[in-house]
This record gives sequence, C-alpha cells and structure tokens, in this order.
Amino acid sequence: MVKKRNRDPEVLPEAPEIENDSDDDMDVVNVDFEWFNFKPDIDFHGIKALVRQLLDVDHQLFNMSEVADLILSQPTIGSTVKVDGEDTDAYAFLTILNLHEHREKPVVKDLTKYISEKAKSSPSLAPLSELLSSNAQVGLVLAERLINVPTEIAPPMYTMLIDEIEAAVEDKEPYEFTHYLIISKTYREIASTLDQEDAPRQKKSKATKGSSETFYFHPEDEVLQRHALAAGSYDYTRDEGEGMADSKRAFQDMGIKPQGSMILIEASKFEGAVKAVGEYLGAAQ
Repeated sequence: MVKKRNRDPEVLPEAPEIENDSDDDMDVVNVDFEWFNFKPDIDFHGIKALVRQLLDVDHQLFNMSEVADLILSQPTIGSTVKVDGEDTDAYAFLTILNLHEHREKPVVKDLTKYISEKAKSSPSLAPLSELLSSNAQVGLVLAERLINVPTEIAPPMYTMLIDEIEAAVEDKEPYEFTHYLIISKTYREIASTLDQEDAPRQKKSKATKGSSETFYFHPEDEVLQRHALAAGSYDYTRDEGEGMADSKRAFQDMGIKPQGSMILIEASKFEGAVKAVGEYLGAAQ
C-alpha cells in the first residue's frame, strides 16, 4: 500500500522498488522510483514535454507554457515520478485541474472549447458535451509517462491523488468535484503502404483495410472506462491522415494511428475505478 502523502512539499512519500523483468533472458533491473510534489524551478520543461506528448499533434493548439505553469501552481496536488532525485526531469506525472475554477484563464478556455468540440464529434461522449455547458465541477485529469516507464506506477499515482484531493477538500480548497475527466490516447493499427507496390493485387487490397480495434497507450484506461459515464476516442484536429501511420511503425508490419481519448467518471465511482486499476495492474509495493 502507498501511504497518504503529507501535503507539506518537503515531505515525500515512501518510494517503491519496481523490477523490470519482462524478458526472461534479460537480467532483472531494479529501479527505485521516487514520488515528488511539483517544483516550478525544476519541473517546468519536463512537465511541458510530457503534456505535449499526451496531447500529441494537437498540442500545437494550446500554449504549452501556460498549461505547465497552471499544473505547477498546484504544488500539493498531483505527483511527479523520478529516478535520480528531485532535481531531475520527471519520468511521469499525474495531476488534476478544476475546469470551473480556472474557467477565465485563456488556456483553460481553449482546453474546454477543445474538449467540448471533440465530445460533440462522438455519440459516446455526448454526456460530456452537456456537462460542460452546466455548472458541474469537472476535474481534468492529466497523466503521462515516458514509454519505458512500467505501468505499475499508475495505481500509486491515482491513489495519492485521491488522498490529496480529500486533504484539499478538508482545507476548503476547490477540489470537490462532481466528475473526473481523463484525457488520454488510444491508437488503431493501419496497414503499411511501404511495400504495397510489390505486393500481389489481392493481398494488397486485403492489407489496406487495417484494423478497427482500439488499443491503449495506457493500459489503466481500459479499466477506467469500464466505470465511465462516457468514454470514447476522437481524431486529432491536426491529424495528418493515415499516411503518417508508417512513421510510427516500430518493428511491426502495421502502422500506428494515434487518437485522442476521453473518459468521464462520476465522482462517486472514481475511487472504485482507481481500486480496479490497482487490482488489474498491481500496485507497486
């Protein structure tokens, strides 16, 4: 179990040790992941880069510096995960922003407009579009990690977030949400076009179909959406088409087409969803 984090920025949580032994033929690598509160003078560039990665090509639509500054303005809400001490770049982060509380900030206006437009583009996200036009207290959850960071860090990060929100509400801070909205990423596999000129006509026709199955960059999202009021994927505004999928091939035949993803969870169900994530991925010990 991960202990509740003390809200004093100088007091850090107990950091678990995670073994990376995915390949039986490789040596086991023990890595100590440490959890830290946000520090503006240390984390600005690292958080900015991770948010850019999270929003993919659509990060160009927002002022990334303003997003990073807003995240870092909440030192007792959310976490960074690091390996080589507090004065290094984050390998992962998770935080939550109150869209209603910050509604007059230009970057939050841009984010809210973007979320609303994407919600209207998918029937499965219709409840979100209606919610944003009301006075609901929606907490926007932003979470990202480097590609080689193990998924086991996700459950402790979410658990600590719940603890921190509870402490903030006790202190009369604006974190009493009615809903949690998680922005994330999914992808579909798209057939490669690289070698189709030499492929037989019948095989070429079959190969171009690709797959309609949705895959998750963050495995925890598959669990979270089971508890969702609404969930769905959407195409990026700056999407450059399926032709770019080949540029994201990594030792496989199929290309990768990323999409944005949103998961809306009622506040009463969020803790249960986080518990399910821990059971699925295994919380770090």
